[in-house]
Amino acid sequence: MPKSFLHYSILIPSADCERSMKIDQIICQVLRIPAVEAKTASSQDAVLVRVRTDSGLEGIGEADASPEVVKAIVDAPFSHNIACGLRELLIGENPLETERLWQKMYNGTMYFGRTSVAIAAMAAVDLALWDLKGKHFGEPIHRLLGGKQHDSIQAYASILFGNDGAETAEIGRRWSEAGYRAVKFGWEPMGESEAVDIDLVSGAREGLGGATLLVDAGCVWDARTALRRAHAFADYNIEWLEEPLREADIEGYVWLRDRSPVPIASGEGECGREAFRPLIERRALDVYQVDLSRNGFTDAAYIRARVEEIGARLCNHFYTSPITAAASLHWLSTCRDAFLFEDCVEESSIRNELTIERIQAVNGTIQVPDAPGLGVTLNEEVVKALMVSESG
Repeated sequence: MPKSFLHYSILIPSADCERSMKIDQIICQVLRIPAVEAKTASSQDAVLVRVRTDSGLEGIGEADASPEVVKAIVDAPFSHNIACGLRELLIGENPLETERLWQKMYNGTMYFGRTSVAIAAMAAVDLALWDLKGKHFGEPIHRLLGGKQHDSIQAYASILFGNDGAETAEIGRRWSEAGYRAVKFGWEPMGESEAVDIDLVSGAREGLGGATLLVDAGCVWDARTALRRAHAFADYNIEWLEEPLREADIEGYVWLRDRSPVPIASGEGECGREAFRPLIERRALDVYQVDLSRNGFTDAAYIRARVEEIGARLCNHFYTSPITAAASLHWLSTCRDAFLFEDCVEESSIRNELTIERIQAVNGTIQVPDAPGLGVTLNEEVVKALMVSESG
């Protein structure tokens, strides 16, 4: 069989593959950095899922959610057919059958899952399954997803606002000097008042000069206030206004997107295709932000197809470890319009030291991994030093 055809048909495992490899262990590890380092961001802790097979292969994944809650969902024993822990559902299964196993996990957790943290836990397992699949076939995940359309992507530095406009300007200058041509500022103290909000965005623009500016409001306004801010921020030439409303306010996003002078972005908190479905069907956003550690490759591929179908744009969300950074790059590289990559620049050991490979932009551009699977290797010394609990 020609190699090119083998690559195309790789999602259909052979009978030999079905007989030769089974999942025999699913390990869940909770990591947490010392409190002195911790910040109000997702890189202060992590939950790792490690799927191991009887052939000796291991795949790794993570979820961006409460680590202990995710661990409980993995560890939970059988209750009944639609309320079962993920480990119980998957031991003995063929890890290459990712679509079928996603459906099995979804159906088996129906009474406590469907659109929230159970999907995030499934996503961690799904990342590990795809990592394992890539290692089994000796291929990067982007090839298993259909093929990358980009070898590298422009990255934006993702960071929190300063305490005021002046401090935000300094942060902007720092990351511009580090080579980033785009920077996103987010969350507190935005939302305290109109004066504070405009001061923050004005400072960000001052610090960045002509670089691309993205603003993450952090779900702080009602729709009418958000529209006023969108008009005010348009004077500072922002690339998008992210999460101005509560994530569940679909009608508000539809109303705002139809009236806003700047693009509206959201989606980072959504878990799975069912959570994204109303946003896509109502064409509520200009930019759909997909977090691989809340959606996994299986549902992220479906979401990609739906968003591209309606002509909207896609971006990743990422604020955790290099595992999600690598996963995001594999997925985003398969999108037609991969115009920006969110690059968390938090200075934490989980963000920067959890894997041997450093997955970060250089001079504002980030390369797509080409090694088999995710293309990253856990630093076991860091895992051991930060681990607070383990099961499996």
